[in-house]
Amino acid sequence: MTVKLIGVIGGGTMGAGIAEVCAKAGSEVLVLETKQELVEAAQQRVAKSISRGVSKGKISQEDADAAIARVRVTLDLGEFADRDLVIEAAPEIEALKYDIFGKLDEIVKPEGILASNTSSIPVIKVAGATRRPERVLGMHFFNPVPVMPLVEIISTLVTAPEIAAAVTDYAKNTLHKTTVQAGDRSGFIVNALLIPYLCQAVRMLESGYASAEDIDAAMKGGCGYPMGPLTLLDTVGLDIGLAAAESLYAEFAESHYAPPALLRRMVDAGRLGRKTGRGFYEYA
Repeated sequence: MTVKLIGVIGGGTMGAGIAEVCAKAGSEVLVLETKQELVEAAQQRVAKSISRGVSKGKISQEDADAAIARVRVTLDLGEFADRDLVIEAAPEIEALKYDIFGKLDEIVKPEGILASNTSSIPVIKVAGATRRPERVLGMHFFNPVPVMPLVEIISTLVTAPEIAAAVTDYAKNTLHKTTVQAGDRSGFIVNALLIPYLCQAVRMLESGYASAEDIDAAMKGGCGYPMGPLTLLDTVGLDIGLAAAESLYAEFAESHYAPPALLRRMVDAGRLGRKTGRGFYEYA
């Protein structure tokens, strides 16, 4: 199966990043947003990121203009009927994703593939909203999408092998991403290993054992990580980290997945990291 026409549900940080890499790879991309002001913001987000690549010499102005022209943002879900692959990049709310997949199933052509960019919710839960669960899978990108090389491909118990193969081929040979195959359980590979590490760093800070600066410096200098765990949480978004921890704990009920109280309180306070200007650190 050839994948050419791409749909992306959501034009936020992840959705815009996915749209960008697909457009730069030559795909025609349609992005769904919910309000007119968000339509304009998503279009600008993609254009600004691609243009930044021109200033850094990573892409020519001609190629950048062509990529920007291949991205269109709409308010009309009905326009997704012709898409070969639709990638959902909505917030990590299971009920919301379930509703989106039910609507996509009614609109997208029967041979179309539906994928979720969920970072922690088992994919079979959203596949159950459709009459084509064999054509549903996970396609988990990492933030920032244009920079991070990995895509986790998550097949459910009923995903058809040829569907997983087609999406893997698109990610690997069109988007030039590194792909790994993961089973359909909360957290998949990366977050199942990463979230306990991040939660333990928050617990260490919460207990007063070490400062945020020293925790991050220790992991950078001692383990060679490009950034420390608390900086990473600020970058990803504390709300995203909390949602992933909650999903993992609900799935496995193991204590190392349990979200720390400090993480919950910071999310309650709106301190979500870089995107709000304040998390474990403050940002201009």
